[in-house]
Amino acid sequence: MNVALWIVQILLALLFFSVGAMKVIQPKDRIVKSLAWAADFSPTAIKLIGLVEILGALGLVLPAATGIATILTPLAAVGLAIVMVGAIITHARRGERLMIGGNVGWLLLSLFVAWGRFGPYAL
Repeated sequence: MNVALWIVQILLALLFFSVGAMKVIQPKDRIVKSLAWAADFSPTAIKLIGLVEILGALGLVLPAATGIATILTPLAAVGLAIVMVGAIITHARRGERLMIGGNVGWLLLSLFVAWGRFGPYAL
C-alpha cells in the first residue's frame, strides 16, 4: 500500500505542478484558449490557483521524501482535494459536465493519499 500511495503522490504532484505552472507562467488570454473556465476569473485569481496547485504538488512529495514535517503531505492532499471541489463547482456552474469526471478522479486520488498518510500508512 505504501508503494501505491507513493505512485499516486508522484502522479498527482506531476499533474498539479504542471497545470499550476501553466497558470502562473502564461497570460490569461492564452490560458483561456485551453481552459475556458479561466474567462470567469481575474488574472490574479488564476495565478493564485496555480500557486496553490504548485505548493500542493510540492507538499505531496517533499515532506514525505525528506522526512521533515511529514504531516504536510496529507494536509497538501486535503488542500488539493479542496481545490478539486472548487473545480467541480466551477465546471458544474458553467455546464462543463465532461470536465467534472476528471476533477472527481483527481479528488478521489487526493483523498486516497490523505486517508493513507493520515491513517494506517502515515510517514
